[in-house]
Amino acid sequence: MKKEKPLLLLSNDDGFDAKGLNELIDALRGLGEIIVMAPDGPRSGFSNCFTTQVPVHYKLVRQEPDVKVFSCSGTPTDCVKLALHKLAPRRPDIVIGGINHGDNSAINVHYSGTMGVVKEGCMKGISSVAFSLCNHDLDADFKPLLPYVRSITEKVLNNGLPKGICLNINFPNVPVFNGVKVCRQTDGDWIKEFVPCSHPSRENYFWVTGEYKNFEPDSPDTDHWALDHGYVAITPTKIDVTAYEFMDELNSWNL
Repeated sequence: MKKEKPLLLLSNDDGFDAKGLNELIDALRGLGEIIVMAPDGPRSGFSNCFTTQVPVHYKLVRQEPDVKVFSCSGTPTDCVKLALHKLAPRRPDIVIGGINHGDNSAINVHYSGTMGVVKEGCMKGISSVAFSLCNHDLDADFKPLLPYVRSITEKVLNNGLPKGICLNINFPNVPVFNGVKVCRQTDGDWIKEFVPCSHPSRENYFWVTGEYKNFEPDSPDTDHWALDHGYVAITPTKIDVTAYEFMDELNSWNL
């Protein structure tokens, strides 16, 4: 009996026509059957938001041998949910988010729509991986990443990932990488998050901006240190956010 090709489900938060997603498709051609369900426009910062107040719809925008690309009116999480419910002919072997235009390391993991893609896949019990480049340009150069993206995808397809664990992979914006480091999430926060503006006939308004503050810039086991020093940063990320180390103390409060 002929063995089925691996099934790859791809999405992002930059939109179905983003360069990063289309570079990802090209990098993975030949590894299996590819289904892409991505938002019809930018959805950065949507995390695991899903749509409840309006209908969600999708349409086929491109079809090639072993590749189908759909756009969706919803969020990145909607894209994964709807693709699994409606489009996937069988359970995907992997869910991939990206390639994101911008850094998703450190605390960004909690805001990222790209990570929303892979967390949704992971919660469904599917091996899931996010790829991001530390460059927000619409025409960013993704060529240095592509051999790593393909190689890591092949390794995940061959080995799988443990239940409840996905991979958050970030690439520095350099032409040649110094190597790959498996890292923990950096401790940091966003400051100066809004720019106030005035309007002559309306109330003041604000643009979201921000400056990232790294609380441990000299810690070489962190993802930000790796990126700052030219390494590909791979952070295994868990869905279970229970603080097990605090449970005994909390019980001691006799609540």
